[in-house]
Amino acid sequence: MIKKIVFLFVFTPSVFFGQSVEDKITKLNKELDLIEAQKSKKQKELNGFKLEKIREDIQAIGLPKVEVGEEVINHLAYSLVYSEKHEQAKWVSHIITADIIDGKVKRSNNFRKDPLVKTESASEKDYFLKYKDEKTGKYKYDGFGYDRGHLAPSADFRWSSEALSESYFYSNMSPQLADFNRKKWADLEGLLRGYINDHPETQLYVVTGPVLNDSLPKQVRSENGLSIPNYYYKVALDLKNQKAIAFIMPNKDIKYPISSFSVSINEVEQTTGIDFFYQLSDSLEESLESQNYVVDWVPEKQKGDVKPISQPTLKPGVYNTVQAKRHMGTGKKVTVAGTIVSGRKTTNGHLFFNLDKNYPNQIFTVAIWKKNIANFSYDPLIELKGKQVYLTGKVADFDGIPTMIIEKENAVEVHQDGKMIMVIGGGGN
Repeated sequence: MIKKIVFLFVFTPSVFFGQSVEDKITKLNKELDLIEAQKSKKQKELNGFKLEKIREDIQAIGLPKVEVGEEVINHLAYSLVYSEKHEQAKWVSHIITADIIDGKVKRSNNFRKDPLVKTESASEKDYFLKYKDEKTGKYKYDGFGYDRGHLAPSADFRWSSEALSESYFYSNMSPQLADFNRKKWADLEGLLRGYINDHPETQLYVVTGPVLNDSLPKQVRSENGLSIPNYYYKVALDLKNQKAIAFIMPNKDIKYPISSFSVSINEVEQTTGIDFFYQLSDSLEESLESQNYVVDWVPEKQKGDVKPISQPTLKPGVYNTVQAKRHMGTGKKVTVAGTIVSGRKTTNGHLFFNLDKNYPNQIFTVAIWKKNIANFSYDPLIELKGKQVYLTGKVADFDGIPTMIIEKENAVEVHQDGKMIMVIGGGGN
């Protein structure tokens, strides 16, 4: 008789072939930590090579011509020439790459002197004084009225903590009014980053600086007699796609769109006396530096934008879309001139038009309510788009955007080259 032998195996949920599930989890976590550490090490090594390549490209293309007596100061991701007389850089050259798209390094705000400026750079005391309150232990700040405005923006280096940190050297700062630094100057910086976001296959050579001259006022309370520039410039070059643009902007609260300040690089050279991108061949340099096609540099939605009509060219009592904001909410009838660049019908049947600038950067809006469309003998969406118009009515405040409500077609005149070519009535609502 054969006896059955029964083996009884007892399994617990956490044991399998002699190794617990907890041990497996621990082992895999350690392996993942090791992979992450290796990845971090390789990423740091890769960023080092990227910075090395940037420095090579700046030296080969990005540096303006250096004058006798000037010294180029090279940092990890930007180079500059420092003006001791004005206690700020004459120019700063850097490169914007597609690395900013995924860059996540946050602002460091570690403002400090530039150790490479032999004569010593500007310092904190050129922008404000700081006192410690003995009772509370907190610091009190006595500002001089100007921001520490970056020339090479810190956000352009947000893919490298080392490069971003160096962007806070005072040699990269210049005194800018807050309403300039935080508004239109920031918009210009964002415009160039947006260009790279739309063209990740290329890189931008950028040179930025204040327009320096002997007549500039000084910050009398500053430690080193900091000069206060009236204007700033920025030039940008996309060598791969053969495109270039430049801007000269006043150091003040700007009301006009930044596209109104676009110029050619040649014009910046005439203003500053600086020779940009001189290492290119003469023919290529002239071809690029004579360009001023700002439409190539704006996002797709803004390519239909136009510059507001120059206010001095308009007759008394007629205002462009920028000056129209002064009449917002006054209750007075005024005439506003501009170009209708976009129009749409809402689901409720109302019509909205933007003059000169498209959404989301609109600066003047026209509304025709559904009930008033019957007062028009033509389809406004078809007839008015792309036309230069003179509109008469009251300018209301709609969420901070100057808006004119048109009730009848006789509130509209169509102009071309500054002359009226069609009268769709006369008068207003």
